[in-house]
Amino acid sequence: MTEPQWWQRMTHAGRRSTGIFLRDAGHGLLEVSHNMLAMLGLVVIAALVLTLSRADLRSAVEQQALGWLQSRDAERTAELGFVAMPDDPESANLARALATDPATLSRQQASVASWLARRYKVAPEPVARLVQEAWHIGQRASLDPTLILAIMAVESSFNPFAQSPVGAQGLMQVMTGVHTDKYEAFGGKLTAFDPVTNLRVGVQVLKECIARAGGLEAGLRFYVGAANMEDDGGYASKVLAEQRHLLRVASGQQVPLTAPNMVATPAPAASQSATLELRGPAAPASGATGPDTTAQVALAG
Repeated sequence: MTEPQWWQRMTHAGRRSTGIFLRDAGHGLLEVSHNMLAMLGLVVIAALVLTLSRADLRSAVEQQALGWLQSRDAERTAELGFVAMPDDPESANLARALATDPATLSRQQASVASWLARRYKVAPEPVARLVQEAWHIGQRASLDPTLILAIMAVESSFNPFAQSPVGAQGLMQVMTGVHTDKYEAFGGKLTAFDPVTNLRVGVQVLKECIARAGGLEAGLRFYVGAANMEDDGGYASKVLAEQRHLLRVASGQQVPLTAPNMVATPAPAASQSATLELRGPAAPASGATGPDTTAQVALAG
């Protein structure tokens, strides 16, 4: 039985009205969305203009954004179980101040650290940290770590607060006033008394000296400020003699703690021979053994 025509007309009209209503409602919502997005964009632009025009607001926004980023980074780090290493910027200052358990070193490093601690009567833990750093930075700088340690021994006897009369400071007796720029990356010139920082800057200065002089012994003379002098006071010989002791210790040989540094002293030309002056461990750099301004000022130029 077919539906009455009036019912069909009513159903068709209802569907048409519903379609028109839904279409008009959709167009209205789309129009409202466009207007709201346009208004939101204008608000954002106005806020940016206001923020950029006021330094105090700009600074506050930057600080809030930085704080949020740092907190997110800290959360991510905690989630990953990350442990900061000494070279990481956020922990660099703390890591440089820490000592190291000698038991964590390699056999060679532990032997050298133990011998130096007993020879120069200093605590083994901070010496172990310096030995560890000498091996690390020596590899990067293509220098034998025992040479770096020998320079520290002769220059300061491992006193990180040593200072010479001419202003050379720290373990490697770097002229802080001359090489202030080299300390900037570590936090400024006061870090000259941080042992690891002083070691790193000292190695940089030493590399420059060797490069300029053209060789190790000449570079050592340049480092101590005797580049233009006939005699370096036996400095290069003392450093190299101390390095020989350390090389023997690292190889597992027994070296007496009182083993002297052999300083070659030129003999009269007629004899064509040399005599040897025996000296024990060098005195701290507060004496006359630290570098003077001659070489290090020249390097800064």
